[in-house]
Amino acid sequence: MATEKVFPMTKEGKEKLEQELEYLKSVKRKEVVERIKTARGFGDLSENSEYDAAKDEQAFVEARIATLENMIRNAKIIEEDAANSSVVSLGKSVTFVELPDGDEETYTIVGSAEADPFEGKISNDSPIAKSLMGKQIGDEVVVQTPGGEMSVKIVTIK
Repeated sequence: MATEKVFPMTKEGKEKLEQELEYLKSVKRKEVVERIKTARGFGDLSENSEYDAAKDEQAFVEARIATLENMIRNAKIIEEDAANSSVVSLGKSVTFVELPDGDEETYTIVGSAEADPFEGKISNDSPIAKSLMGKQIGDEVVVQTPGGEMSVKIVTIK
């Protein structure tokens, strides 16, 4: 039997997924069912684009619900590791400076389920996170990115 994929995430990340799941089940699902009922009233279903769009949305919502349920069921909460705050690990925020130009960036390394680069949260599977994991303040790291190599120096870890 195949083992289920584990989804590492913070407690807040799991709560966010649970809220999205609750919204999809209690609100969105009902809205889509109503759209389908309304679209059925427009007549011939074979030429009814509103019905087709509502059915497509229903399929998307149901797929997202199944995905969220799987992620929540297989969630592994990242525990705070206060004793080892000097090493980059899952759940930590890392500030680094790009070398040689000095652009400073801060990211929190999270599981893929809650990654959102626009909020400064990068997946532990990303090239940057993989390169930084296990490193310490002051370490210079070469990161392999799709755009080529990038050298950074770790400034802080929280």
